[in-house]
Amino acid sequence: MAALIACLLLSGFFSGSETGLMTLNRYRLRHRAQQGERGARMAQDLLRRPDRLIGLILLMNNIVQALIPMLLVAIALRLTGDPETAVVIATVATALLIFIFSESMPKTLGALHPERVALRAAFVYWPLLRAMGWLVDLVNIIGNRILRLFGVSPEDAAQHSLSAEELRTVVAEAGAMIPQRHQKMLLSILDLEHSTVEDIMVPRNEIIGVDVSEPWDEVRNQIIESQHTRLPVFRGSIDELLGVVHLRRLMRLAAESRLDADTLMEYVREPYYIPEGTPLNQQLLNFQNQRRRMGFVVDEYGDIRGLVTLDDILEEVVGEFTTDPSLRVKNFYAEADGSYRVSGSVTLRSLNRSLGWKLPLDGPKTVNGLVMERLEQIPQPGRQVEIDGYLFEITETQANAVKDARITPASRGRTVAA
Repeated sequence: MAALIACLLLSGFFSGSETGLMTLNRYRLRHRAQQGERGARMAQDLLRRPDRLIGLILLMNNIVQALIPMLLVAIALRLTGDPETAVVIATVATALLIFIFSESMPKTLGALHPERVALRAAFVYWPLLRAMGWLVDLVNIIGNRILRLFGVSPEDAAQHSLSAEELRTVVAEAGAMIPQRHQKMLLSILDLEHSTVEDIMVPRNEIIGVDVSEPWDEVRNQIIESQHTRLPVFRGSIDELLGVVHLRRLMRLAAESRLDADTLMEYVREPYYIPEGTPLNQQLLNFQNQRRRMGFVVDEYGDIRGLVTLDDILEEVVGEFTTDPSLRVKNFYAEADGSYRVSGSVTLRSLNRSLGWKLPLDGPKTVNGLVMERLEQIPQPGRQVEIDGYLFEITETQANAVKDARITPASRGRTVAA
């Protein structure tokens, strides 16, 4: 009887520890191993070759479970004295005992408390595998070769890596372990690879810079009164870009009345250009490597399309730096009827983020571009068009482009003009 109980306990140990080891969170295990936990290091070492570990567990479990019916037959034969009756009793008892005490209960325990079970079991399996590894390898050689015939490599089973979408799910399901604001920041970092510099750039017609072809008094006043720390310097138009100047270096000269056109050009640093289509995560690294904070987006012909700063990318991760609503929400304003007056140069991405809308982002980047693409012509003021559930009413056009529009969700009951 003692031998039977011992076999049931051993079989339960092998079954429960197998489930616990196979369901361990590999990333949490890696963290605990790096913290110096001996059991975690052993478990991590065992799981580097799960085929050897599973082979060892199954080998030991099969030996133990093979002894159980033999012991039950001997016990039943002693109690009944009838061999046929003993076999029947032993068969039924084997099925019930193995199912309950060797499979169901221990595997449930291993699934519910994988770390508690697996890390303790690692102290048994680690030396056991060292002692019986040769036998396990001998048994696994046949099985592994058969697996390779089906294109399965046991070595690949130890490679566990998370895709971006899987990592996004892990962060979203972290719950109280990660504060909500930190979750948003982590998810925003993952989103950087899906956005390009065109999504956040300041369009070329909105770039504020210093035109050195203007009278010096106007240039000097612009430098002194500017709210920016860096300004592009050009001659005549942004297409004749000369570089970028850091205004902090000029303030002392201006205060001492030593700032003139020649001195200004001495402080102009050559411009940094960014190819269109560059992902934001890559551009963030480029800014760091180039030690730059501002770049000009250029198309395939070398023409400047817009301006991007390091602050613009960081705001994609941490949110707007300013707390002033008038500065945070730029170029679109709420109306009393629930609609919004929007500048044609406003990006669709900024509207989606600020207002929770779902305007399409797979084509044009601005309100003007979206309207022009859908209408396939330059619209006249008063023209209306519905796009993905949002009603666009053109209120002002200028220079062959939409300068201003009113946007209202179509569900509010407005009708689209023909």
